[in-house]
Amino acid sequence: MTSTLTRRRFLTIAAAGGLCTAAGAATGPMAQWRGYALGAPASMKLVGLEETESRSVFRAVELELARLERIFSLYRTDSELVRLNTAGVLRNPAPEMLELLSLCARLHDATGGVFDPTLQPLWRLLAMQGDAASPREIADARALIGWNAIMVSRESIRFDRPGMALTLNGVAQGYVTDRIKALLIARGLTDVLIDIGEVAALGTRPDGADWTVGIAMPDGRIVDRVTLRDRALATSSPGGTMLVPGQGLGHILDPRGTEGGPSHQLVTISAPQAAVADGLSTAGCLLSSMELRQAIGSFAHTALESTI
Repeated sequence: MTSTLTRRRFLTIAAAGGLCTAAGAATGPMAQWRGYALGAPASMKLVGLEETESRSVFRAVELELARLERIFSLYRTDSELVRLNTAGVLRNPAPEMLELLSLCARLHDATGGVFDPTLQPLWRLLAMQGDAASPREIADARALIGWNAIMVSRESIRFDRPGMALTLNGVAQGYVTDRIKALLIARGLTDVLIDIGEVAALGTRPDGADWTVGIAMPDGRIVDRVTLRDRALATSSPGGTMLVPGQGLGHILDPRGTEGGPSHQLVTISAPQAAVADGLSTAGCLLSSMELRQAIGSFAHTALESTI
């Protein structure tokens, strides 16, 4: 996918994230970091650390983000994902790639196949050509969709059909958020807010209250608020980026090829894992309300926070 998609999706989250510390006065030190992850702005807040104390922590975060981008980025020619998409095979994949693809398989099953990262050829076609894409080109791209045509083992990942490609944009931001959260926990941090496209909250704000996160539409309107402690939050909206504006076709595509459009204009999920919330919020835009409840029920301690 393009950087436009990543940026737009982040802006939806960031518009909400701007409220995360709006209420309550800080009563202790809090170090803040801003940078980039997977091509989009990212930020985090570490409660209890002065800026000088946080430098080594933030350096470790930056190194880990760079390492994960070398696995999952669609923008780096040397990343594992790009190498897989280019060659159709990836030998000796990183454990993180295998772990994320395992979660993708669970999400695919839980959503009845609606979560399908093999949509990338269709997404790329529509992103590049929009209304100019011919019915034949669209049909050819759809013929390359098929999660079951990926063969995954510890030794290699292979596509069964030439021309297949993966996008992990519907889940990678959440996964990277989880990895950074694990790094911070390992360093003894207990009160943290992470925003890497999805929001993860550990512990509390400096004033001892839970983190408060706003839920925003793509135009920036705040439509709901959620309090978080030791949970993650993800929001998806098909209108965040329009691939074919004339047809009202947004960036969240349905692998089933249905013409009815999305079921929801916005879906927000909370879960212990940001990757789970990320994947379910993405697919949830295309699921009926009953299908969405069933999918959420496949993952423990996961909740639907908002739909529109």
